[in-house]
Amino acid sequence: MKTLQARLHSIEWLATGISAFELRPLGTVHWPQVTAGSHIDLHLPNGIHRSYSLTNAPGEEHRYTIAVNRDDSGKGGSRYIHDQLRVGQVLSISEPRNSFPLLETAAHSVFIAGGIGVTPLWSMAQRLSRLGAPWTMYYSARTRESAALVEQIEALAANSSGRLNLNFDEGKSEKRLNLQAVIDAVEPDAHVYCCGPVPMLEAFERACSTRDPASVHLEYFAAPTLDKSTATPDTEFTVTLAKSGKQISVGADISILDAVLASGVDVPYSCLSGICGACETKVICGTPDHRDFILSYAEKNAGQAMFICCSRSKSVELTLDLCSIIFFFFFTAETAFSDIFFF
Repeated sequence: MKTLQARLHSIEWLATGISAFELRPLGTVHWPQVTAGSHIDLHLPNGIHRSYSLTNAPGEEHRYTIAVNRDDSGKGGSRYIHDQLRVGQVLSISEPRNSFPLLETAAHSVFIAGGIGVTPLWSMAQRLSRLGAPWTMYYSARTRESAALVEQIEALAANSSGRLNLNFDEGKSEKRLNLQAVIDAVEPDAHVYCCGPVPMLEAFERACSTRDPASVHLEYFAAPTLDKSTATPDTEFTVTLAKSGKQISVGADISILDAVLASGVDVPYSCLSGICGACETKVICGTPDHRDFILSYAEKNAGQAMFICCSRSKSVELTLDLCSIIFFFFFTAETAFSDIFFF
């Protein structure tokens, strides 16, 4: 996976515990353009990798901006970013990836944001406003003071075809956003998007159970607990690398990613839980056992791609579009989206 060299250009306070970090290229280099819903991996000097949604306007290529919530209960990535990074520091980042794309031609787009999960939806709202397309956002947070970007979204809604509904629940269950009522009021031809903590996303999926799956979009920033009672039992299988013919045995207690890395094959990866999209791999032959939280139902049924950090195989052999070229530089990534967005 290609990396870019970035200089930390500025740090800006956004809300209680949340700061914006603006990254710019070294020299006159132009980066790949930002698309609504995309994210980058930040490679920190302490060896930790973290993934963050881009918040700047789609189309920009002279900078990338992210918003980071300091999570004292996380694994240390957000604390390091807040406490150690300084303006002027040079960092390595990945090129943007987009596993949460915006359908720009929808008749109406409805965004449901929980806390710092607003970040990819803010980028989408900016894009639709530029196109003159209608959108509605339901933004829920504990308090206004902890709601990042709220003033910017209010200004955008007031000067575009967008509408904003705010809900500050103060941490009380009786004040939480009624997702079922929200979804029930959405037109059948609208597309709905949700990003937030796991309980919100699970409630969102339940509320959308009768809608066309193609119109429902969500992004997890922490992997839900896998229901072992419905999962296919973990058994041994063989992965064949299509470009070289090399065969790798994948035991019941090891992931495809770990088995491939152990064999000396360099593969990009980041989150290790099927939520970031870094390890997406084309399937040539075989039946994947999809356990990611990115692919749609239709994409999983097609079986043309999989995420090898978490998914397995239902067939005894799986042929993947990988080769066995050995590299002598390896990295490890302790990545958890829970360190990115929890509030």
